[in-house]
Amino acid sequence: MTGNADRTGLHVGLIAGLGPAATVAYYQKLSEIAAARGHRLELTMVQAEIREVAANNHANRSAEQATIFASLLGRLKAAGADFASIPAIGPHFCYEELKPLSPLPLLSAIAPLDAYCARQGYRRIGLLGTARAMQTRLFGQMSTTEMLVPSNLDAVGKTYQDMATDGRCSDEARQMFFAAGAEMMQNGAEAIALAGTDLLLAFDGRDPGFPVIDVLEIHVEVLADLATGRKTLAEAGVQ
Repeated sequence: MTGNADRTGLHVGLIAGLGPAATVAYYQKLSEIAAARGHRLELTMVQAEIREVAANNHANRSAEQATIFASLLGRLKAAGADFASIPAIGPHFCYEELKPLSPLPLLSAIAPLDAYCARQGYRRIGLLGTARAMQTRLFGQMSTTEMLVPSNLDAVGKTYQDMATDGRCSDEARQMFFAAGAEMMQNGAEAIALAGTDLLLAFDGRDPGFPVIDVLEIHVEVLADLATGRKTLAEAGVQ
């Protein structure tokens, strides 16, 4: 564990740039929670290139992307971060390769979702996100919950990637996501996990007609608990 024992909170490091809307949302939510708790937020972000990450994902170049992320994590460590996280689900395709290379303890964005589903008693959820995240059922990092995916997985995944890159959601894209969620609910899902942080562009402020699990909100809450001293790295399962 890094970080000074006498501090009430930890310095958060984020690899940003993996979806403009999500990056803004993480910063805004972390700042708001820290202010509400009367805590001064220590946060450093470094910029990744979303198109490079997407290309490596599609080409299954996990080792290459892990090396790129490790370099960015080195910059976060040099800036004083106590731990780091990737505020996006799709880039976790190289998470297992990244862990041994990381100079900082890492908080997965997926592990908090797994813990949340267990607490809520969800046995089966539907997934919306990148094609690979859906195909691999979140890269095999969920251990307690069964996961369903849309029948038009490739189309949903491409639509999501285009939306994340552009930073905006069209009406047609929104309708596709809502229809995919409704289909999974009909097939036995108890809720739909927005397993792509940029899905806030499609769902924020709208009722899709089914229960939604906001993975971004769950991840941010754990980050905020670490930043404000409500949890230790060990309590958050940070490795």
